[in-house]
Amino acid sequence: MSEYSTVEVARIVGVDKTTLLRWLYTGKLREPRRITHAGQDLRLWTEGDLNRVKQYKHENYRKGRGRKKTV
Repeated sequence: MSEYSTVEVARIVGVDKTTLLRWLYTGKLREPRRITHAGQDLRLWTEGDLNRVKQYKHENYRKGRGRKKTV
């Protein structure tokens, strides 16, 4: 099973790293597993985490137009 960094997940999904972090901070996405390595706190994203991010983006954002309008 592969693990990805936050930057890699953002690149794969096609959003900026700050957008992905904002989704985490606002509770729109569940926090992935975290580890401390060399004094830094790192997030390790699994394939399942990556799929959840892709699903969230698909359900809430339109290609090239930003966030979908809520009705």
